[in-house]
Amino acid sequence: MKKNSVLIAGGGSTYTPGIVMTLLQNIKEFPVWQIKLYDNDAKRQKTLAEACKIIIAERAPEIEFSYTTDPKEAFTDVDFVMAQLRVGKYAMRELDEKIPLKYDVVGQETCGAGGIAYGMRSIGPIIEMIDYMEKYSPNAWMLNYSNPAAIVAEATRQLKPNSRIINICDMPVCLEAIMARILKLNSRKDMEVRYYGLNHFGWWTSIKDNDGNDLMEKIKEHIRRRGLTEDLLPGQHKEESWLEAMRAAKDLLKIEPTMLSNTYLKYYLMADETVAHSNKEYTRANEVIDRREKDIFETCNNITKDGSAKNTKITASEHSSYIIDLAKALAYNTKERMLLIVENNGAIENFDKTAMVEIPCIVGRDGFEPLVVGTIPTFQKGLMEQQVAVEKLTVEAWIDGSYLKLWQAITMSKTVPSAKVAKLILDDLILANKEYWPILK
Repeated sequence: MKKNSVLIAGGGSTYTPGIVMTLLQNIKEFPVWQIKLYDNDAKRQKTLAEACKIIIAERAPEIEFSYTTDPKEAFTDVDFVMAQLRVGKYAMRELDEKIPLKYDVVGQETCGAGGIAYGMRSIGPIIEMIDYMEKYSPNAWMLNYSNPAAIVAEATRQLKPNSRIINICDMPVCLEAIMARILKLNSRKDMEVRYYGLNHFGWWTSIKDNDGNDLMEKIKEHIRRRGLTEDLLPGQHKEESWLEAMRAAKDLLKIEPTMLSNTYLKYYLMADETVAHSNKEYTRANEVIDRREKDIFETCNNITKDGSAKNTKITASEHSSYIIDLAKALAYNTKERMLLIVENNGAIENFDKTAMVEIPCIVGRDGFEPLVVGTIPTFQKGLMEQQVAVEKLTVEAWIDGSYLKLWQAITMSKTVPSAKVAKLILDDLILANKEYWPILK
């Protein structure tokens, strides 16, 4: 079995240690000879990388490990680039959330105006990384987790149509993991799902067990009572914003009772309630900074200080397992069925062929083969058409440097009440993002 060389781009991400741990746990099914980290923030990356070096030395000393800020060193001789950029880090995420909330509009990192702002920051660096990969390792695959995945996917479709990039998101599989626990199954892989939509904007139409038994009604019964919340395990504490999104599944089921909605749809279909329940001074970004960010860096500093990771709390997760499952399918032709963000090209018959949709695909050594979805109902089609227009206008605004197109994109978002409010938000976002966005005219 061929051994692989993996580059984690965005090595300073708090998710990096989890991906490294998952690579080590899957070493028999997905053998690697080299793991590299790449980030443009040397100081931030070093804290995590030094801890990862100790983890690898203790658990798989045969694996070569390095970290760098040099693109040539990073992208040379790799088979897979696992990309997880957060351009502007959490400081900019906080502004993405708080600027729209200032105008009583949903503030969220991937949805609405905040997601558009983040997308405008992400496009350039992702395209730059694809260029590095194609220059130094032209046969590699880029597996992109970088948000907002929908806008990034549309940008790569337009700007790098022949590149070996696959855009993915862990939100559906994380929700499926919750569903599996609710159903008392061993894992989400004990379910066969049918799902369609856009990234953070989709619906499950069928969930069955591996024997073909329908599980939808059992899940709906739980959702009617308590949304997608579940009994927390000892020591498992979830931020209130996460729990609120899980509780929203109950109301989303009333809006669309024939399917199961991705909980991110709350930001579009329940925007007024979302704003009403938001703390404009302390948003999801602050929760992450105070919890996850603090915990991961503290843990990594302790590993380095102790010179050992034998008692580390860092574990594999659905997030990291999903990207490694995708790499495994590409490397070893497993023909696994996975949700990917791909060009529609007729998979959804009554929808824009050029839209980047999130649908099941069969993955093997030659890439992916989308499964046919068929026609979709008017409600879903209408919502998706509006959201696809937002994504396309955002990418066009970045390419053309167009103020008008970005104003139109924000106006088009279902989270924004009017063109006037959209302009107020846009003007604030331009000031906040002057270091990251192209100049708009």
